[in-house]
Amino acid sequence: MTVEIRRGTARFVTRVPGRLTRHSFSFGEHYDPDRLSFGPIVCHDDHLVSGGEGFEEHAHSDLEIVTWVVSGAVRHVDADGREEVVPAGSLAVLSAGSGVRHAETAVPGAGPTRFVQTWLRPDETGTAPSYAVAPVDPAMTGLVPAPLAVGVAGATLQVAQLEAGDALSLPAAPRLHAYLTRGALLRSSLAEPLAAGDAFCFTDEPAHPVVAAVDTQMLVWTFAS
Repeated sequence: MTVEIRRGTARFVTRVPGRLTRHSFSFGEHYDPDRLSFGPIVCHDDHLVSGGEGFEEHAHSDLEIVTWVVSGAVRHVDADGREEVVPAGSLAVLSAGSGVRHAETAVPGAGPTRFVQTWLRPDETGTAPSYAVAPVDPAMTGLVPAPLAVGVAGATLQVAQLEAGDALSLPAAPRLHAYLTRGALLRSSLAEPLAAGDAFCFTDEPAHPVVAAVDTQMLVWTFAS
């Protein structure tokens, strides 16, 4: 049973023209042997991207790539000619499988675009690639189940949308990763106040209550192992 608090201020940072990325785990030139993965999560990045900028066409394989758009909008274009715009408050899941090539850029004129992207190791490799987009109802509060599944058995993503003073129980799970995309949590028995960019990493923990200090949004992953 362990509780780890990963502060946003301790994340790795990549700055390139038109994009600022904060990495929760080792990525590319950023390496920390103590921050390689968490269960099936191998990458957890928070991107702030200027309009028209982002990631030009590149390849992926055997990854489940989950994108949550916090603000603005993201345009996905793949080598098969598919184009999708993912607006704020929506989720996209790319199952890269046997291999895909795609580009992700911020939609010009949509305002500051920020998105959080999680990469997970799938249970099966070499599967047929797929891409899906779905919104999360902004009127729903508490823990809202993500409307799209990923190819990892026992993996569940929920979006927590809280108003100031709302209480939430982070569920018991073999592994739990809870990331604040915006807002803040009050001081609790677990930690000093948490702010946007901070995360809980629980291993074999019971349910834990948290309380929002202001309007707050969290991405809560639970894993069966």
